[in-house]
Amino acid sequence: MSEVSILGSDFIQKAEAVILENISNEQFGVSELAEAMNMSRSSLLRKIKTHTKLSANQFIRQVRLTKGMEMLRQTTLTVAEISDQVGFGNTSYFIKCFRDQYGYSPGEVRKGIPADEATDIRVNILNKYRWHLVTAVTLITIVLSVVLTRRKRTVPADIEKSIAVLPFKNESSDSLNLYFVNGLMESTLNNLQKIADLRVISRTSVEQYRNTNKGIPEIADELNVKYLVEGSGQRVGNQVLLNIQLIDASGDRPIWSEQYSREVGDVFALQNEVARKIADAIKAKVTPSEKEQIEKIPTENLVAYDYYLQALTPFYTRTREGLEKAIPLFEKAIEEDPQFSLAYAHIAISYYFLDEDQKQKHYTELINNFADKALLYDPKSAESLMAKALYYMQTEEYQLALPHLEKALEYNPNSSSVIQMLAGLYASAIPNTDKYLEYALKGIQLNIAAKDSVSKSYIYLTLSNALIQNGFVEEALTYINKSLDYDAENYYSPLLKIYILYARDGNIQQTQKRLVKEWNKDTTRLDILQEVAKFYYYGEEYDSAFYYYKKFVKARERNGLDIYPQEDIKIARVYQKMGLNKQAAKFFNAYAEYCEKDQSIYKSASMAVKYAYEGKNDKAIEQLRVFATQDNYQYWILLFMEKDPLLKPLKSNPEFDKIMQKIKSRFWKKRDNLKKILENKGLV
Repeated sequence: MSEVSILGSDFIQKAEAVILENISNEQFGVSELAEAMNMSRSSLLRKIKTHTKLSANQFIRQVRLTKGMEMLRQTTLTVAEISDQVGFGNTSYFIKCFRDQYGYSPGEVRKGIPADEATDIRVNILNKYRWHLVTAVTLITIVLSVVLTRRKRTVPADIEKSIAVLPFKNESSDSLNLYFVNGLMESTLNNLQKIADLRVISRTSVEQYRNTNKGIPEIADELNVKYLVEGSGQRVGNQVLLNIQLIDASGDRPIWSEQYSREVGDVFALQNEVARKIADAIKAKVTPSEKEQIEKIPTENLVAYDYYLQALTPFYTRTREGLEKAIPLFEKAIEEDPQFSLAYAHIAISYYFLDEDQKQKHYTELINNFADKALLYDPKSAESLMAKALYYMQTEEYQLALPHLEKALEYNPNSSSVIQMLAGLYASAIPNTDKYLEYALKGIQLNIAAKDSVSKSYIYLTLSNALIQNGFVEEALTYINKSLDYDAENYYSPLLKIYILYARDGNIQQTQKRLVKEWNKDTTRLDILQEVAKFYYYGEEYDSAFYYYKKFVKARERNGLDIYPQEDIKIARVYQKMGLNKQAAKFFNAYAEYCEKDQSIYKSASMAVKYAYEGKNDKAIEQLRVFATQDNYQYWILLFMEKDPLLKPLKSNPEFDKIMQKIKSRFWKKRDNLKKILENKGLV
């Protein structure tokens, strides 16, 4: 590279040199770079992030783009030739990335950018790496100092009021006392979660530190928080003894600590006081409604509360055995206090999880009855609202679940459970890519340190899926690689990565090979099987598509499965192409029935494909025109709609290109607006 190293460290210069040696190899990625530098993949990711604040994929792309700019200025090669020589297999993707990086297309650079504009581009590049260039070129010192000043005010705010409540220690020799100490920790966590001005790490993320030897700075770094709460306590007869301290992790120093000795009857006042003093020490804003929520007493009956605390430990296991042990304890709590809203809510939630994986639901009415009781006695409880939402999810009335979950989030803005449920609903049941990504990002902020590598892998899988659905290709690739780093055996991540790579490169043949290779690892995977068939369909290789669709159809029928009904139209076309018109008609009729039932935002797009199959092109165009008014559709629409062989006849209609351009423009405009919103909320 003729320009000075863009980042200036020996490690980065070496990494750049290795990438440049392999610059034309589009398959040269993070794994290949790690091997060439004799490093583990995780070490490479960590070092690049430390030096550049970029992911490894973003760094490799940056080196490729910098070389591309150099070649544009110094050679007469075409943009397509340069794209190929710097390792972009797809020219349009090279142009998109180039524009994102420099603010100009390669063609505009070739035409000649005015000197002052070129300088602005260079400053923008340097600005992107300002932390490593503070002592660099004198000409940009003023620009950097302004940006750095703004950075000091905004970036730390990401963790300025972030906190994790570590598991409290049981100081009693009686192990049975543990549930009461856990209850003190639980109440401290729950009260702090009700404060919107705080970011409070989830219970599942902190549980892994119950018996840890890690120090405060290390734990805080892993959880990405500024403050940690440590506590220890015991119950001795009618006395509650509690030692608690709030620690500023950056200096590993307590900024507030207290020793309490209270009667059990004062336990709720104690819990409220602890939450208030922690909030005051952090200078967190507590609204009047939040104060009311924190000061709410769950029950006046201490025996009922004791049963409730005993139930929480098995409840949080989420195992069938644990839930079946928790339910009778919650019921005993209700026997002592028939108006104990939290106990009713937890029973409803327990029954939902007992039924969750069952094809035949057994507890639907019980879930509804207990949720209604919970709401009757406390309609402003996040747990009561969540319980009712789970009932609606059980009955597949997803639109009715939404307002309950959104209201629950008002009462507990740090509830990772509610956020995960909202992300799940917006991912599939009620498709909304904006909301899906927003809640997936919120979820990873609160569940930043899952208890094991498998859980972490699925958290990153969810985030990657949300990112790619919104067109954030490189970011999605970063997180799917993280998912696989944590668990290479993750069931879904390899498949999603194949699609993300297709989104990046646009290579149908390469994707076909990757899908076949993945399917051959487990030929019982019908999800991958139909994806293999689909890509041969998109490539109009109907013989191969038929080979795989035939296997899929047989397996689906043999097992009595009603899956992927939206794919029946493709199967119909493939069977039609193979001369199997009677069977093709059967699949078409099934698809037509699916279209009639479809209530999603994709209905008009599905209808357009149906009409195109029937040769009713004007009606198909009209349905596409309707779809072009929709919002929050997935990025896959842009990638695959124009490639669908069924829609090819529509391309002769002058309206088709206009409609497709409207669909694309609407998507990218929405994506840009979403990025700004997420940045303002501190989520990206």
